[in-house]
Amino acid sequence: MPRNSRSSRRRSLNSSPTSFSKRKLVVGYILRQHPSWIKFIEIARELGTPLVFRMNLNQQSNGETWAWHRRLMDSFPPIVDCGVHYVDVMCQMTKAKPVKVHAIGAKLTDEVPANNYGMLQVIFDDGSVGWYEAGLGPMMSETAFFVKDVVGPKGSMSIVMAETAGAVKSDDINAHTKMNQILWHHIDMSKPDERIDMSDEPDHDALCKREQRYLLKAIDKNIALTDSPIT
Repeated sequence: MPRNSRSSRRRSLNSSPTSFSKRKLVVGYILRQHPSWIKFIEIARELGTPLVFRMNLNQQSNGETWAWHRRLMDSFPPIVDCGVHYVDVMCQMTKAKPVKVHAIGAKLTDEVPANNYGMLQVIFDDGSVGWYEAGLGPMMSETAFFVKDVVGPKGSMSIVMAETAGAVKSDDINAHTKMNQILWHHIDMSKPDERIDMSDEPDHDALCKREQRYLLKAIDKNIALTDSPIT
């Protein structure tokens, strides 16, 4: 590259910080736009610290969904595709920094190049710990395929399916973000467990639209993108 071109390029990158400060970037952590998950995180912060996170999402995929999952695993394993969202949730709940991560994986089929099963453990600097598990494929078990538990010194909370949700399949993409109910257990046994109904929830496409509106509003009003949701 000629010297003048390099100098011009440096000026364009370095001489106008104001124009760059107005640019917005939203990473696709779609659960940050989900009203039920926002509530789940809010309650988790009332459980004290340290926290224990128990989370997974295993999908017994067949036919069209298995074909989609095979294409997905041409790029990365499910522990990356799904795990980033739930580690982000853990970080929001504890507000601490992760200091150590350990992961294992297994390749249960020759149809994909990557491990189609994985599990990670993460340790935070406030003493919080968590695990996340994800597996994709027709061989996966649907027993306890959707676990979302948080335990703290003041109690625990879980995402539970109501009785009417018994027909949900593990490879149903709309079920992956849905809560149905939050079960809130208090350490004070004189308080009954609370079941918070969250059945009126947006589906996956509606969540994507919420995320797009979130970014558009941040651009239009030049709002700083922080952990606080834009209302």
